[in-house]
Amino acid sequence: MKSLNLEVKEIASDIRNMKIRGAGKIARSAANALLVTARRSKAKKTFELLRELEASATLLLHTRPTAVSLSNSIRYVMFRARKVQEANMKLEDSRALIMEAARQFIQNSANAIERIGEIGARRIEDGDTILTHCNSTAASAVIKKAFSQGKRFKIFVSETRPRFQGRITARILSDLGIPTSLIVEGAIRFFMTKIDKVIVGADAVAANGAVVNKIGTSMVALAAHESRVLFFVAAETYKFSPETVLGKLVKIEERDSSEVISNHERKRLPNVTVRNPAFDVTPPEYVDLIITERGIIPPQAAIMIIQREYGSITAEEIEYQTPQLQTKASNDTTCRNT
Repeated sequence: MKSLNLEVKEIASDIRNMKIRGAGKIARSAANALLVTARRSKAKKTFELLRELEASATLLLHTRPTAVSLSNSIRYVMFRARKVQEANMKLEDSRALIMEAARQFIQNSANAIERIGEIGARRIEDGDTILTHCNSTAASAVIKKAFSQGKRFKIFVSETRPRFQGRITARILSDLGIPTSLIVEGAIRFFMTKIDKVIVGADAVAANGAVVNKIGTSMVALAAHESRVLFFVAAETYKFSPETVLGKLVKIEERDSSEVISNHERKRLPNVTVRNPAFDVTPPEYVDLIITERGIIPPQAAIMIIQREYGSITAEEIEYQTPQLQTKASNDTTCRNT
């Protein structure tokens, strides 16, 4: 197998180390890495190109194995690579089709954010006080679009420990001139009585409408539910998880303890285990609406989005749509018919 392209390795490293963050950016970066693989491949045969794509896809999947947007972006491109394999297409035709698939995903993803902003802004009114959590491109798009329409409101942003992504959101929104308050997560319930609406993003949406998002989101949702505050989720449809149709759980990534406490400080707590889950799950009964580029849906309609985007899901199809391709070192390429 040929060595992986250096640019692909750099993209993978940046995703793993969270230099590239946010589900949308991660997904688009993964698709771009596959585009780079196809464009720069020195393969002489189609099956060699497919093997290189498979290697890149595997590397990318291991960077953030729990990020649904990443796996769905890879599934989108590699599903079309499978079609190339089945059709026994010529090398350059295969390369062109795969590159176009990657470009299409990137463009659709970018357009989705703009559309979510337009749709979601209709739910914001003059005088609202809004709370958001972490740094979500989709949630910020809703807020920015409403502000650009002349609506005036206040924003509360939780700083989102341990990596403080909320500070990024606070800077972006305050730079636009939106009155912005930064608070710690522990103060969310204290301020919730002042909030009219909560808008957050999502890393994944399950078939039952449960939302996987940055750690602390479920706590925000619980406080909003208790105070009867509307809780909105802004999420692109490629974040909806087809695997959950069959009951598979979205795995929660647990990151290194050094994000919570320095190694120096940890030495002073030799008998303490430091836990650092990156995400939590908000149950659908705490979610009022999910804003997608296709429109606004109740959480109970999440399965309809998955069926429309991915078709009927079976265990065989889930397995079949993984990046691994059944390649052979010859002009004949075969794939299981499941």
